[in-house]
Amino acid sequence: MTLDLRPFDPAEYLDTPEAVAEYLAAAFETGEQAVIADALGVVAKARGMTQLSRDTGLARPALYRALSPDGRPEFATVLKVLRALGVRLTPEVAQERPPGAAT
Repeated sequence: MTLDLRPFDPAEYLDTPEAVAEYLAAAFETGEQAVIADALGVVAKARGMTQLSRDTGLARPALYRALSPDGRPEFATVLKVLRALGVRLTPEVAQERPPGAAT
């Protein structure tokens, strides 16, 4: 018996602002640059890269490169993308403090 499987595309499920916020929050919680860049790329794909390009003033090819798992977007690019997606970056106190952190 052969199973008919298709690749999972999280962009298909990011259809509400709440879903987008939760997806990005989970990526940011990892602290991994590649995961965060990839998650931003998935959300950008869900919203439409052409529209995101217009909203940020950044070229589509540059967005594709920056928002890939191998991308290394500048912080200014991340902020522009988040703003265009209607998402706010809000600092909060971490549950665990790194060694040597002030108490």
